[in-house]
Amino acid sequence: MQGATIHSWLNISIFEHDFDLGVEEHNLRTQDIDNNGALVAFQGMVRVFDQAIALKSLFIEHMPLVTEKEIGKIAILARKNWNISQCRIIHRVGMLAKNEKIMLIIVTAKHRSEAFNAAQFIMDYLKTAAPFWKREFFEDGSSIWVEPKTSDTIAAARW
Repeated sequence: MQGATIHSWLNISIFEHDFDLGVEEHNLRTQDIDNNGALVAFQGMVRVFDQAIALKSLFIEHMPLVTEKEIGKIAILARKNWNISQCRIIHRVGMLAKNEKIMLIIVTAKHRSEAFNAAQFIMDYLKTAAPFWKREFFEDGSSIWVEPKTSDTIAAARW
């Protein structure tokens, strides 16, 4: 499933199936005709231990269309703050097993500092304010809804 192209430079996808970092990076570079010197990619994965008990799986849900719109707003803001050329954002939903890929951010820019800062800014937003709801299921049979972490809120506040 191809993502929603909000602008010619921005592509956002939210889906259940896996993705391939290499394919996504190649596709972005093929479309990116600007004179860029930097490409930054961040791929998030399901951790085995985020609590005292080992994680079995993670369930992620969202509000279709609303989530894409909100992520688009933050990518547009990132582009206003840093001179980025292309941006690809993927976020998976549904039931994910430990070590599975959750999300991907790829940003291209003329200079590395712009690409790094924009990617980190987008990631901090995804961790703290994007409309996703996550439930962790543990090996002992228990489960909890994931609450925002103080460390993520502090990281996002620097922007």
